[in-house]
Amino acid sequence: MLVFDAEATRRALPYPALIEALRQRFAAGCEVPPRHVHAVAGADGQPAGTTLIMPAWVPGGRLGIKTVNVFPGNTTCGLPALHATYALFDAATGVPLALLDGSEITTRRTVAASALAVSYLAREDARTLLVVGTGRLAREVPAALRVARPGLTRLRIWGRRIEQAQALARHWRDHGLDAAAVADLEPAVREADVVSCVTLATAPLVHGAWLAAGSHLDLVGGFTPQMRECDGEAVRRARVWVDTPEALAKAGDLLQAQAESAFDPASTQGTLADLCTGRSSGRGSAGERTLFKSVGTALEDLAAAELAFDGA
Repeated sequence: MLVFDAEATRRALPYPALIEALRQRFAAGCEVPPRHVHAVAGADGQPAGTTLIMPAWVPGGRLGIKTVNVFPGNTTCGLPALHATYALFDAATGVPLALLDGSEITTRRTVAASALAVSYLAREDARTLLVVGTGRLAREVPAALRVARPGLTRLRIWGRRIEQAQALARHWRDHGLDAAAVADLEPAVREADVVSCVTLATAPLVHGAWLAAGSHLDLVGGFTPQMRECDGEAVRRARVWVDTPEALAKAGDLLQAQAESAFDPASTQGTLADLCTGRSSGRGSAGERTLFKSVGTALEDLAAAELAFDGA
């Protein structure tokens, strides 16, 4: 059995190859049962954390299982709150093939899925990318999205703490990019061709009235009905795609817009599978606004793990 630590997992998943692996896996499909969620009690009987188990497999091919442990109290002892592993097996025999770093897989496949959507939904001449958020995912967004749209050479970053946005902008400048932190979100949104939100916000940050004609809005951060990164107007004004149908039942951006009569789920243009198979044609004109909402799927984890294993 091969073992990939965090650095080896990262090296094994370059974005051009990972985006193409996702494109092929979404087109071909796989078995993705519902995730298992378990509350874990501490020694005192009180809730200590949550364990999520996310399987996916290709019949006769490979089987993958991601285990995610979320223990919020870890911050008090200087540990990350989230740890994850990914186990890859032969789906015909059950033989273990590889153990990979689950956190790296999750980070890289998440932004690669956004880049896959950008390849269908953003204008080909898109130049300005605004990243809303300064966390681990935000750091990876430009590298992934610029594979799909190399013209995204003007990078702007907004965060609740300007010093974190400035630090991230310096990191990108060190890699030769035109990057700058912005203190005022509204004018930055108005100037952006692509806006990528990677936050844990529970109230709208991006407003539909700010989004320029022809822009693309990428909503990554919210994964529960209570979380929200844009207002209902942003959804109402755009043609909407999702990563999987599950997003329509889980994503607060869409559920809350629906409650405000700003979104009808029946108007959804399609999923990533629809885009990758040609069942949905993607952007229809230069002036329309497009929106992509993702909540993540074990299909993406399996595609990433297979890419890493086959490359080794």
